[in-house]
Amino acid sequence: MNLTKNLLEDSISDSTQDTTLAHQNTSLTQDTVRVAIIGAGGIAYKFHLPELTRIPGVTVTHLAGRKETRLKTLCERFSVPHWTTDPHTLFTNPDIDAIVVATPHPLHVSFGIEALRAGKHLLMQKPLCADMSEADRFLAGVEKTEKTVMCLPHLGAEIYAIKREAEAGHIGKISAAHCRVSHGGPEVYYAEILDAFGEGEGGNSGEALWFFKSGEAAVGALFDMGVYAASVLVSTMGRVKSVMGMVSTHDKPTELEDTATLLLEFASGAIGTLETGWCDPAKTYCLRLHGTTGKLCAPGEAGASATRWEPGSYTREDTPSLPHPLDATADSRGSAHEHWIRCIRERRQPELSNARLAHHVTQVLLAGLESANTGRRIELSSSYLTGFVENDTK
Repeated sequence: MNLTKNLLEDSISDSTQDTTLAHQNTSLTQDTVRVAIIGAGGIAYKFHLPELTRIPGVTVTHLAGRKETRLKTLCERFSVPHWTTDPHTLFTNPDIDAIVVATPHPLHVSFGIEALRAGKHLLMQKPLCADMSEADRFLAGVEKTEKTVMCLPHLGAEIYAIKREAEAGHIGKISAAHCRVSHGGPEVYYAEILDAFGEGEGGNSGEALWFFKSGEAAVGALFDMGVYAASVLVSTMGRVKSVMGMVSTHDKPTELEDTATLLLEFASGAIGTLETGWCDPAKTYCLRLHGTTGKLCAPGEAGASATRWEPGSYTREDTPSLPHPLDATADSRGSAHEHWIRCIRERRQPELSNARLAHHVTQVLLAGLESANTGRRIELSSSYLTGFVENDTK
């Protein structure tokens, strides 16, 4: 995107330099992971700082952002010793092992690439980006480093459980999948954030509505919320071959989409539907995988995080289907930050929330927008590897 093109000119250059940088800071001081966060906004306040400061052996040492008032508020509330309005100083600081990029999404990749060049472990806020050339450049940088790179969203235990059940063949051959993730819009989220920082009431600030500004956000609900549904579908169903999309704007004061639906063709031949939006204040999260001998659903029945259903009969239409709640306890990776820190200490990449999956999800979402704009079905011809899932332990 034009907003960040100038910041990407100085991307990872040659393999010799990359290899040297990748081996810097390989030892973690007394097993403590020292973390810096770039971005002093709502997601740092609600998500990154609360989770990171609860993990034993993790210290958030630095916070970078644009507003001194927010930096001071967050540092005081979460006992962070250092803050700066110049995030670039963090990359050359030898006392920082890992960096969280928690800025608005147009800046994600530029900061991520700089962190990779500096040899830091990296946690990328979702969505990765909204430009395929940026996604390509980021993935190329990740694959030249030995550092751990997590790309949100983090997936819950129920997704790992459903993936395990599906791969074991417990619902037969999967013909279709559906996932919807939606909520009431970014202004609802920002109302709480503005109150927390004492900056005014519920979403009336111009900054609070940057999500709605096409010049700043570039993409709307499909990337903001659809990234969750796309990540879940790719994680459980695999590579997407083609995409058709429809988007619309029903309620929000924006030129961007506030509602979107994608029709996906997976490499397996199965068909998927992805729904998302900003016009659902009652909030929705659901996943369904339909197979020839059953189906997998999340949320599950009777309080279970996921349920496998099997036919009560193959010859009697009115026989009720039988629910089997899944025990996803063993599938839990903990919180997003616990998973990231564990991967850092074990010197590996996350199984699902990794750069390859984020790269493919970006491709899927961009194809959805292209299809919506052109009315055409978009074929995906990429070098995305189907074997992105790491065969390792939790």
